[in-house]
Amino acid sequence: MSPALRWGGAPVARARAGLVVLHGRGGSAGDMLSLAEGLGLPDVAVAAPEAAGRSWWPTSFLAPMNELASWLDGALSAVDAAIDSLQAEGLARSAISLCGFSQGACLALEYAARSGAGLSAVFGFSGALVGTGDAPGAAQEALYGHSPKRFDYAPRIEELVIDMSCHERDPHIPLSRFEESAVILRRLGACVTRRVYPGAGHGILDADITALRAHLNQPA
Repeated sequence: MSPALRWGGAPVARARAGLVVLHGRGGSAGDMLSLAEGLGLPDVAVAAPEAAGRSWWPTSFLAPMNELASWLDGALSAVDAAIDSLQAEGLARSAISLCGFSQGACLALEYAARSGAGLSAVFGFSGALVGTGDAPGAAQEALYGHSPKRFDYAPRIEELVIDMSCHERDPHIPLSRFEESAVILRRLGACVTRRVYPGAGHGILDADITALRAHLNQPA
């Protein structure tokens, strides 16, 4: 079943920029539309796909790829469809940003690594890369008992703005994977800003909203 696509913000025909927002597990398109509305940017069109069952995949993003691959492919296609919908209404790809939280942040960052060229920016709040395959090696405590992944990304994403954040002790996103993701995205050519918040937590902080608003406020 294809994810539903909900809309918010400005009508695309009158919008200066577009934003695709991706919810976390158990969240909804409505949650992300409320987040976007709180930015106070009346000239930004917002597209919010919603995964069937409110989950982009049924397990941890750290799980083996045979448990993730088909779900991930469908989720990436949903992001493509949302971006295509904005472009079909007249917005240039360079005017479209992507933002996700939690599972949606993992999806947003993975999309950036695979297909993000030409976008305005990608924001991943409490997320990290999923990966392209399983790597040799035993389960690691630093990966919450999971084995390492491969990150074999072919595309270059030169100068793509990527903003990502995570807590030091996020119960779902290991800091080691978050930091590895930032390194990999930089190697692909992205301009990466990373914020690591002290202590335990899993959420969107004021600094995240400030960064997102500041980018979307920039003139085209």
